[in-house]
Amino acid sequence: MRSIAIITDSTADLPVPICSEYGITVVPLELMIGSEAMRDGTLTQAEFFARMNAADELPTTSQPPVGTFVEVYRRALETASHVVSVHISEKLSGTLASARTAAKEFEGRVTVVDSMNLSWGLGFQVIEAARASAQGLDVTAIVERVEAVRDRVQMIVHVDALDNLVRGGRISGFAGKVGGMLSVKLSFTVRNGEFVLVRPFRNAKAAMQHGLDWAGENMGKATHAAFAVGYAMAEDRAQSLKQSITERFNATEMYIYEAGTVIATHTGTGWAIAFVPED
Repeated sequence: MRSIAIITDSTADLPVPICSEYGITVVPLELMIGSEAMRDGTLTQAEFFARMNAADELPTTSQPPVGTFVEVYRRALETASHVVSVHISEKLSGTLASARTAAKEFEGRVTVVDSMNLSWGLGFQVIEAARASAQGLDVTAIVERVEAVRDRVQMIVHVDALDNLVRGGRISGFAGKVGGMLSVKLSFTVRNGEFVLVRPFRNAKAAMQHGLDWAGENMGKATHAAFAVGYAMAEDRAQSLKQSITERFNATEMYIYEAGTVIATHTGTGWAIAFVPED
């Protein structure tokens, strides 16, 4: 029997090969485009943006039902003694609440962890959990490793327009600071599980340079870091950022990934840099 199973949700934006390599199970969030419901990951990024741009209304997203988590946990516990389930911040989604409710069905055999983040701010925590599990660590030690990454991980996200964030109600806390100008470009980070404005931009090149500088500032005293660069219909910029990061920083790991359809629903097009500073 495998000791500890690692489960997350699709907002981690973990590519299938990485999940396969580390034995990570992903529970998809749900997406509604018009009257059609589907699971996150059903459409490619290009297909999703074509559908979203043609739709009369912004697609909506929702957390996985409790029953989905119950089934996933039951299946995992057929071959594992325990489950560690790491998810998107409870301040950004109801996913954690669904997971916690489902966990009650299994008499202490499921431990649910709030990543207080999303995308690869979450993804790096999930990978750490999987590595710790593969090393044979117990539940307490795995959670400690996850929380250590949670405390260190940094992420800056740049969106090309505010339309999706405003329409999805995700930036009420700082919308007024940019004067309601939907055409402005915006960078934000995640602090204590919530979106926090970094600054607005008019120029895409300036935003990319600032993203690199912000990463340097938030490395602290660390000499190297694991990096991930994500994108939504902006692969050229992501590849450029990846190249700049490898030239400027000591990147012990480097990943590049596509933002999933649930994340892209709320951000629209843009890019992200996530990293875990290491001493």
